[in-house]
This record gives sequence, structure tokens and C-alpha cells, in this order.
Amino acid sequence: MAAPSLRRVLRLPALKLGMKSFSGEASPAPKVADRVFSGIQPTGVPHLGNYLGAIESWVRLQDAYSSILYSIVDLHSITVPQDAGALRQNILDMTASLLACGINPEQSVLFQQSKMKSSGQKDEGSLGLFTYPVLQSADILLYKSMHVPVGEDQVQHLELAQDIARIFNNQYGCFFPIPKAILSETKKIRSLRNPVAKMSKSDPQKLATVNITDTPEEILLKFRKAVTDFTSEVAYDPETRPGVSNLVAVHSAVTGMTVAEVVHQSKGLDTARYKYLVAEAVIEKLAPIKNEIEKLRAEKGFLEQVLSRGAEKAKELAGPTYHEIRKLVGFS
Repeated sequence: MAAPSLRRVLRLPALKLGMKSFSGEASPAPKVADRVFSGIQPTGVPHLGNYLGAIESWVRLQDAYSSILYSIVDLHSITVPQDAGALRQNILDMTASLLACGINPEQSVLFQQSKMKSSGQKDEGSLGLFTYPVLQSADILLYKSMHVPVGEDQVQHLELAQDIARIFNNQYGCFFPIPKAILSETKKIRSLRNPVAKMSKSDPQKLATVNITDTPEEILLKFRKAVTDFTSEVAYDPETRPGVSNLVAVHSAVTGMTVAEVVHQSKGLDTARYKYLVAEAVIEKLAPIKNEIEKLRAEKGFLEQVLSRGAEKAKELAGPTYHEIRKLVGFS
């Protein structure tokens, strides 16, 4: 698949879907576009897991849905410590405050504990991090999104958005579509140094994460240093052999082969030689993407125009929804 391009012009057909009310009975869907919403934090460089688990599927989804919103989630980035910087309050966090009034705070606590466990975090986080699932729900619902591409670790957060939508609809009438998950086909990509944790931008171990802007030499080094085990045979067994299984998952994702095909093709290779094979496949996959990024970085004016047009479009879509929410809950 070709690298994503910001220059792509979309002309997509509209699709029709229904929804269910809070009671579970069929009810007319609000008249909104068949919209897909997803976002990525602006902090750090996107890594291999980000690309295979989300960004690559964003390209495919553009050919299937009538309205696509891909966002840079600025407010989410400050739920964990970052370098100094300020973000102004906008209708998103005000919407989150309104929607949060209808949920049990224990839900956010449970979701946060799950998130910290899956990412290998040790600390207890901040209040902002505990309210992150509500902010994420506000992102989704503010644009009346009907479909949200998510990985396995985000399914709980989408369920919270669904709960909030149902609670709001039950109290104020059928207003929000109930967003549905679009699950990624790619297995979760895990840290190369700690294969029981997912690959992360914030991992302090530089060899753990393959960035999509890494040089071929850096990619080769990171895979050569990847943690496996003392068995030389290539096999897929995530429970007992998480390290080599992670390499197999990466190999499958970047080549388009099934896990079974990857294992069969790698028969006779020891894990040391297999690491080089996977690294070469990743280098080949990321090369055109890295080249496109370098071209776009040289076109600052073009990127600023894209961001400006996108911000205006998002404001046009979100503003009326926010004012309708205020009106429904009794604010002037």
C-alpha cells in the first residue's frame, strides 16, 4: 500500500445505518453523515505500532465512508506530563464537562487502571489522565461519529462513549448516534525490549520503539536487540513466547501474509537470522512513508493550510452540536 498523502482528494458515496435507543429498541438514526472519527496525539514521533494499528487503516477507510475526521488531539496530550506549553480551552473540554455529569466515576478509574496495565506504567497518573476517557468520548460524540477505528486496548473507552450516548439519549431524546468500533486487523505491536507491554512513544528505552522516521540502520539495530527467548525456532505462541511472537506479528502486518504463512516461510531460520528478515521487511515498508514525511516537512506552508482548513471544518461540524447539547440540558 502506498504511503498516506495529504494531497488526496476524496469523492466518497454515502452509506445509511440505523441505531438503537438506550432501551435497546430500534429507533430512527439522527440524520448525520456516516462518519468515521479517529485521532492521534501530537506528542512524539508516530511509531510502527501507530502506523500498523491505526494510520494504515485510516487510508483504507477513506474509500468506504462518506465522512472522515482524523484529528490531532491536543487536549489529550496534556493528560500526562509534557514539555512546557499551553493549550486554550475550547468547546471540546466544555462538552466533556457536560457529558461527564451522567457517568459513574468508577468507570474512568477502571479504564485508567486497564490503560496503565497494558502500557506498563507504574505510577498512579494524574486527575487529567483519569478523566481522559470522558474527553475521548466527547471527541467522538461532539462530531456525531458513527464509527471509530480502535485497537484492542481502546475498546473499553469506546464502550464508555456508547454508554454516555445512550444515557444522554434516554434523558433528552434520540440525539447521538451510538458509535460502533472498527477493530484493527493488526495484532497489537509490542515493545521490542519488553514484549508484554505495547510499543509506546513514551518508552524510555530507545531500542524498544521503531519510529516511522527511523533510518534503516536504526531499524536494523532495534530488531537485532529485540528481546526473544532461548529457543531458536520461529513460532507464534504469545503466551509462552511473547518476544518472537511479536516479531511474527510485525512481519505479518508489514508483508500482508498471515501469521501461519510467516511461520511456514521462516521454517529453518533461527531467531537471530529471523530478526534480520523482519527488519528488512519493516525497512521496505517504511521507506516510502519516510520519504513522503520528508517531502511534507519541507512544505510548511502547505501543512499549515491543511491544518487551517481542517480546523475550520471541524468548528463548523462541532459548533452546532455543542449548542444543541447546551440547549437540551437547559443552558441558554
